Amino acid sequence: MTAFKSEFLQILQSRGFIHQISDPEGLDAQLVKESTSCYIGFDATAPSLHAGGLVQIMMLYWFQKTGHRPVVLMGGGTTMVGDPTGKDESRQMLTAEAIEDNKASIKQVFSKFLEFGDTPDKAVMADNADWLLSLNYIEFLRDVGRYLSVNQMLARDSVKLRLEREQHLSFLEFNYMCLQAYDFTELAKRYDCRLQMGGSDQWGNILSGVDLGRRMGTPQLFALTTPLLTTASGAKMGKTVDGAVWLSEDMLSPYDYWQYWRNCEDRDVGRFMRLYTDMPLDEIDRYVSLEGSELNEAKKVLATKATAMLHGAAAAEQAAETARRTFEEGALDDTLPTITVSEQELQSGIGLLSLMVQAGLAASNGEARRHVKGGAVRINDEQVGDERLSVNPSHLTGEGVLKLSMGKKKHFIVKPE
Repeated sequence: MTAFKSEFLQILQSRGFIHQISDPEGLDAQLVKESTSCYIGFDATAPSLHAGGLVQIMMLYWFQKTGHRPVVLMGGGTTMVGDPTGKDESRQMLTAEAIEDNKASIKQVFSKFLEFGDTPDKAVMADNADWLLSLNYIEFLRDVGRYLSVNQMLARDSVKLRLEREQHLSFLEFNYMCLQAYDFTELAKRYDCRLQMGGSDQWGNILSGVDLGRRMGTPQLFALTTPLLTTASGAKMGKTVDGAVWLSEDMLSPYDYWQYWRNCEDRDVGRFMRLYTDMPLDEIDRYVSLEGSELNEAKKVLATKATAMLHGAAAAEQAAETARRTFEEGALDDTLPTITVSEQELQSGIGLLSLMVQAGLAASNGEARRHVKGGAVRINDEQVGDERLSVNPSHLTGEGVLKLSMGKKKHFIVKPE
């Protein structure tokens, strides 16, 4: 283990963020010498980032906490091309309007973790559309393309794996790493960015930028990547059987976000605390040593801390209290996820299976039927065994709603309107 002198690298190493660094000693010396700018790029391929990208945001969080300036780069230009990394097929092309909508939605998340402003200690938000969309193609080939090695590009995993599998790689996608490399040199000029960070799958792309900067005369640039993060059982971070764990409150409620962390595997508690919260390491060590039911309490702490970082302390405490009342008291709570149905639809009777699909408890009627037959479905905490049940006004509680549950951890309020 390297004995780093800079606080930032000490924190990243002790909390498990570091996979590769292009020049560990050089980067360490740079961070000790002066306040440094670093960036991570985020393409706007969806209206929200999900928990799989949260580790990158946490690195920017620690970068600012240790006295440096994080630069969040929105990929308004590169999203139009599509990163081929780890893909066997081309990404679906988005319209310019869809990209703008996605960018506006994504930007809101970063203000929860970073302080933005005009002073040197504040974070910056940039957009590569500002320089990529105005590039003159011939000038780009002459001024930048002559420094980019096709040999190196073909050797990068993002390209090599696609070619080895004989999967189509368009010239458009092949240019992605050229644009990402150029971003690094542009940000070095605009914001004196000396470091680019990203996931391990971005290592080749980031190194292309380091190499291009050297050839184009920038100060020395550095690369740092995180390991490929999965759960203890090997599942991809930020993904569940129900879909992505979105960071936007419009796409996933604070309660459901809290539940994602609460339901983590036992072996992940300590690792997730180190990566996704700012809890002191000695406190984390105490929780990791717990076993049995006490470990469940540690999971609640993880869930509340992680939710507080994204949604605020009040929303996190409310989610924790909602879970407590739901699981320990069987209470109805108006902060549970809610779906609405029309009065007319309810009067006519809604099939239980259709209602489960509508609530997202099952992807199809067939899947919903299996859950009912397995005894996992309850209405108002009473088990339902009839897959042909028609839900109607007689199922409403005194509060005029009903509670639809599957298993011990998934609950919805169904509200007529």
